[in-house]
Order: sequence, then C-alpha cells, then structure tokens
Amino acid sequence: MKTFIKISLIFFLISGSLCATIYLGLGTIVSLHASIPVKADAIVILGGDNGLRVLKGAELYKAGYANNILLTGIDSRYYRPSHPNWRERKLMARGISRKHILVDIWSETSWEEAENTAELMNKHGWQSVLVVSDPPHMLRLHKTWKKAFDGSGKRFTLVATSPSWWNPFLWWSNPFSHQFVLNEIRKNIYYLLAYY
Repeated sequence: MKTFIKISLIFFLISGSLCATIYLGLGTIVSLHASIPVKADAIVILGGDNGLRVLKGAELYKAGYANNILLTGIDSRYYRPSHPNWRERKLMARGISRKHILVDIWSETSWEEAENTAELMNKHGWQSVLVVSDPPHMLRLHKTWKKAFDGSGKRFTLVATSPSWWNPFLWWSNPFSHQFVLNEIRKNIYYLLAYY
C-alpha cells in the first residue's frame, strides 16, 4: 500500500509539474513564429489594431522593407475611400503616400485575411509579404498563412509588434496578455478543427 501511495504521489507531482510548465510556457508557444523582417513586396498590417500594428508597419515601410502596405480588417460598412480610415491617416501622418496604401474591406477573420491577401498578391504580381500583428497571434497566423499559401509559391514572414504589456515568460501576470493568450489558445483549437 505504501508503495502504491509513493507511486501515486510521484505521478501527481510529475503530472502537476508538467501541466504547470506547459501553462507557464504558453506565452512562448503562441509567440514562437515571430521573425525578423526581410525585404518583401508588401507589408500586411492585420486588423484588430489599437495602433501598434500600424506603427510597426510604418516603421518597416520607412526602413525600406517594402514599397506597399495593405491594411486588412477595415469594415466595409463604414469605409469610404474619399475619407481615409484612422489607420490610413496614421500611416499618411508618417509620410507614407496614400498611393502606396491598399485597403482590404472584405476580410473579417484571420483566415480571410490570408486568403484575400494571396489573391491580391496574384493580382499585383507580389511574391512575398511581411505580416504584422501582436506576439500572441503568431502561432495561429503561422498555421493559417502556411495553409492559405500552400502550393502557391508565395512567401510570408510574420513580424510582431513590441507592446509594453507583452512578456512571453510572464504573460499570465498582465490581465491583457493573459486574456489574449487564452483567447488565442481557444482560437487555435477552433482553427485546427475548421481550417487545417
């Protein structure tokens, strides 16, 4: 009986440690696929932005990584080309000409952003894009864009913003990053079942 208790205790300690390690490592797992930027045909700034993605995209454009910017996730119901969206205005305020900014008003999900970008790349003859989003978004983006680009010969590089709230090792200590990571885990499971 004592041997059984010892074995059970060891099993629960190992299982508990493993679960805790996986849980604490979720921040690293979801942000793992962020890369350093490389020269590309366009910079895709994904929707759901509070301004950090636009700033990162502008920074990449100004550094000469690409000559075109594509903004996704802009609601078609409210978009008027004659009145630039706040994200367009933010880019133009940084000296980026409106003629180098394209707007995707059709994409409502990360999957649609990837598919519609692939179509737009064909239309413009682009071979590669930089995709800008927040660090916890990277795992799902990697899987999504890889699937959407499969067999096309097109390339994408994921570039993460640098939000003050993000720390991959202490993600659980900040309420915003904690919620973001948990939402991404749920979305990864959903995308696994729906798209991959």
